[in-house]
Amino acid sequence: MNEYVIGIDIGGTFTKMGFVNRDGNCFAESVTPTDAYDNVEDYLANLVKELKKSEDQLEGSYKIVGIGIGAPNGNYHKGTIENATNLKWRGVINFTDMVKEHYNLPVKLTNDANAAALGEMVYGGAQGMKDFIMITLGTGLGSGIVVNGDLVYGHDGFAGELGHVNVVENGRKCGCGNLGCLETYVSAPGIKRTVFELLASDSKGSDLVNYSFDELDSEMIYNAAVKNDPVALKAFEVTGRILGRKLADSVAHTSPEAVFLLGGLSKSGDYIFKPTKKYMEESVMGTFKNKVKILPSQLTDKNAAVMGSSALIWKELDK
Repeated sequence: MNEYVIGIDIGGTFTKMGFVNRDGNCFAESVTPTDAYDNVEDYLANLVKELKKSEDQLEGSYKIVGIGIGAPNGNYHKGTIENATNLKWRGVINFTDMVKEHYNLPVKLTNDANAAALGEMVYGGAQGMKDFIMITLGTGLGSGIVVNGDLVYGHDGFAGELGHVNVVENGRKCGCGNLGCLETYVSAPGIKRTVFELLASDSKGSDLVNYSFDELDSEMIYNAAVKNDPVALKAFEVTGRILGRKLADSVAHTSPEAVFLLGGLSKSGDYIFKPTKKYMEESVMGTFKNKVKILPSQLTDKNAAVMGSSALIWKELDK
């Protein structure tokens, strides 16, 4: 009999889900809107309906052994989603309890970056590693920190929020309410803002001057860098410098074997990896120099958060 875990990745716009076996193969994948529902009750009703519909696609005899969920501001200890800035539902939501009203199964929840870290550890490039950091570079910057084989949650369930360490005093306004957070500089929107700051001081030789703020995105910046656009190249250098210097701090905290980069911005390859590695090595304490690898996630072509969410259950069962 086949055994599956339902893996769910709740994003601000869409929710992705699938039925994942122990080998990391995902079946009956589907996507449903997140932002179409103003209250969590309606959202969950639709989610359960979509899961039942997807389950009908499974073949042969099978057993569902649990549900793993990755969500913004997900609290592993409590099974809650707490004041997520990119979700419409406010306050503290007892999400795992709500899911258990529909499924008599083990349900575990963590934040989306922690889920991606678990996915990398169980199915990706971090297999066999006990100490590493996962950085997700998308609309924001998420992170999952693994020490001695376990995710670091802290006493309240929210440890490891590297996207909200300060990099510029009185810097860019962040969605969390603070100024100068790392994710306002190192993310898809962050590098776009950097481009426009650079254009304001010197736009000579750059085709990016032809785009409005709303038109430009990180993929276009990458394409410009490939064509040796000076502003695009400088924007990646600035972004990698900020990320590398902050990773040097994290290396001093946990001494990881590797740092994995995942998400849209990481697909820029050497344009982001080379300056990040360069400035991390320049900034890190001598004890750690040339010891920490910066690697692309091996789950780029898969849904890392769905697979990682499922790993929440597989790891629990293995205990």
